Amino acid sequence: MATVITLRTELRPGDLGEIVRMHGVLYAREHGFDPAFEAYVAEPLARFATGGSPRERLWIAEWQGRIVGCIAIVAASPDVAQLRWFLVDPSARGQGLGGRLLDEAVAFARGQGYRSIVLWTVSALVAAARLYAARGFVRTERKPGRLWGADVVEERYERDLG
Repeated sequence: MATVITLRTELRPGDLGEIVRMHGVLYAREHGFDPAFEAYVAEPLARFATGGSPRERLWIAEWQGRIVGCIAIVAASPDVAQLRWFLVDPSARGQGLGGRLLDEAVAFARGQGYRSIVLWTVSALVAAARLYAARGFVRTERKPGRLWGADVVEERYERDLG
């Protein structure tokens, strides 16, 4: 895909469903997650879409009218932002899109006055962990368990914005 990937922040009809679908299909294929993972993504995403806080934002990456990635910042508390729904479609990987999305999210959180950013991920997402570390996130917790029909190790990362 040697073309320009654009980012937008306004939601359009179908975006939420596509983001949930992408998460469900991709995580099932790459990590064996079951359909409960889609519900895990859909429920807070629906709350985000109906919440309308100016301190929260979702970025959607598009290529030729197709969503190929996303990331969001939501409020975990007045001082702490949470990174959510970070995903890059396999067709768009290897072009710096993940880093670009992450940089947008961190800059936005800082601009909104959050003191730190937290995120939860799973240890199998090695490329994402490299991006987090390269941008100053530190792993603060590891929690093995079984979620979404798969054995996982949940990981919490934090980044100070001060």
